[in-house]
Amino acid sequence: MDDDVSVSVRRVVTIVLCLGFIVLVVVLLTTNHNESTWIATVVAAVAAVASLIYDVARSGAETRGSVRVSKTGSATVDAGGTAVSGYLGRADAMPTSLDVSETGDARASGGGDAVAGVDHR
Repeated sequence: MDDDVSVSVRRVVTIVLCLGFIVLVVVLLTTNHNESTWIATVVAAVAAVASLIYDVARSGAETRGSVRVSKTGSATVDAGGTAVSGYLGRADAMPTSLDVSETGDARASGGGDAVAGVDHR
């Protein structure tokens, strides 16, 4: 699913960039020279800032590293908590390499949640 989201985001970004380019060309062709220069400067500045924001956001998602979890023992929880005997992480921030072995039992009661092994949300 992560790949599908990535492809969809790339597709949307590509469409928006193409539409923006078309709008920019039309505006530059229909305005006088002074206005065209000002518009081009503003668009370039906005594009540069957007590019930096996008690069910073993507850099955090790509540096996920490696995680190894082994021989964790048992975990128990009551009243709405989460018992984790293994690995629990966000689906959008899973490590590049994940090795989970020999996890213990995880027990939950009273509305709690139990994870034995790997769970991503």
